[in-house]
Amino acid sequence: MSKDPISMTVIGNDGKPRTVIQDAIMKGVGVQRPLVLAYLKRLRRKHPEATATELAKIAEHDYLLVVTGSGAAVGGTAAVPAVGTGVALGLSVAATLGFLEASALYAQTLAELHGIAIEDPERSRVLVMGILMGEEGSAMIAGLTRQAAGRGGGPIKGWAKAFGSNKPTSFYASMQRTLQKSFMRKVVGTQAASVVGRIVPFGVGAVIGGAGNRYLAKRVVETANVAFAGLPTMAPDLLELDDPRILDAEVIEE
Repeated sequence: MSKDPISMTVIGNDGKPRTVIQDAIMKGVGVQRPLVLAYLKRLRRKHPEATATELAKIAEHDYLLVVTGSGAAVGGTAAVPAVGTGVALGLSVAATLGFLEASALYAQTLAELHGIAIEDPERSRVLVMGILMGEEGSAMIAGLTRQAAGRGGGPIKGWAKAFGSNKPTSFYASMQRTLQKSFMRKVVGTQAASVVGRIVPFGVGAVIGGAGNRYLAKRVVETANVAFAGLPTMAPDLLELDDPRILDAEVIEE
């Protein structure tokens, strides 16, 4: 196993992501529903006439803007003389977690706009992991949900529909365990190149950081489009935005 500082930051001696990294990653993909509803409430306030489809496009725009900006900002730190590679590496890991949180917010926002209210943390994480894993995640979840429903093969498009069903929490907890190992391997492997890119000195990191995040985010958007393909959207005025648990938190949007 490589002993370079980047690998040692995220990978333990057993070759697996360190426990603290795994815990942070799982927290990152577990954005809670009140925060999602708070974001949607802001979108509705800012765009009162927008349809659910239009709100989804706005959410996509916000998502791409936020993750591209954060990637470039962290990448630029290596060009500042007072900020060394070690500090830039720590900031890059933080940026990776920020990317996961933004992706989770985007995925769960789409779920709400398609009438899929996800209160259960396990169910939320499974949905987000499936979308972040791309084609592999789509295939795994489609296979697991078809098996549970007693059906054979079928199209993968629209697999997010399964998350609107009343399956028990134990079902999604089992799915989370099944997906998590592959998810960790994919996230650490995929993000490694972005982490390296962000700490390249002389200002090059800023270009790689922003472009790298945008590339990854575009893939998330593509997978999300597959996950929700063919599923009806809700009328915006039917969204549960009066829930008293909605957080008055800061959600970045443009």
